[in-house]
Amino acid sequence: MKKVFTGLLLTSMFFVAFPADAATTQIKIDDVIVKSDTAPEQRSNRIMVPLRVISENLGAQVHWKDSQITLAMNKTLIVLNLNNKTVMKNDKTEQLDVQPYMKNNRTYVPIRFIAETFGSQVQYNQGTVSITSEPLLLDNKKIKALRYEYQMTMGGVIQDIKGNAYHKALYQVFQQKGNKVEAPKEYSWQINLDIPGSYSKRGQYRFMSDDTNTVKQFDIYSLNTAFPDELLQGHPHHLLHDVFEDSWYIFTDQAVQSIKQLINNAATNGFSTIISNTVA
Repeated sequence: MKKVFTGLLLTSMFFVAFPADAATTQIKIDDVIVKSDTAPEQRSNRIMVPLRVISENLGAQVHWKDSQITLAMNKTLIVLNLNNKTVMKNDKTEQLDVQPYMKNNRTYVPIRFIAETFGSQVQYNQGTVSITSEPLLLDNKKIKALRYEYQMTMGGVIQDIKGNAYHKALYQVFQQKGNKVEAPKEYSWQINLDIPGSYSKRGQYRFMSDDTNTVKQFDIYSLNTAFPDELLQGHPHHLLHDVFEDSWYIFTDQAVQSIKQLINNAATNGFSTIISNTVA
């Protein structure tokens, strides 16, 4: 049976060999306290965390097959095995201080080795493990937050997504745009039920720098489908608007769902903050 987890992985997480009880350890990544329904554990003076926590919060891909776990990010590949201290790192064999294991149907892995291998700054101070990962750079500016906004019939919500790995993963999805197209004749936040082929804005995404200036902005629009199919032929279901370039592209449903999943993961794990909520 093969299970594959692709996605976010937050560059380098929790760490290390500390005398404190792992159950009381607080994890911070890029100044955000990580939420998890399962606390880290301590084995042989090393901090162990569930694989799911890594798969949702690290900038790598995680593949789990039988008892073998593969972590990949950039050009680095790690292969771990349950109940085995031998690990492969870029085709070179090394020995872990503690072996990965299964508990309560969850796979636990040693964070120190993963953090050091994928390269991040890690500090420990009074029960808090703080990890600082490399930020996303756009136009030579460090991205501090992704400001996501969506509107509903009776108001809207604005939230900031923190975490460098989330920024990188989301930006990568926006780069998966399709063919360039002309701007639709009718598009806005509101659903227009009078014009076939009109589009409504599904969400607005602004990559913001440390000085809170918007460096890049992408808007996703969806086709209003409250019309007979014959009137909608030739109209892509989703469009991506690169606002700074004022260019329009076909966008796939898979890309839209990937963005939705990443934002949901960010909210679940504590990386999303509501700035404004005017929904009645």
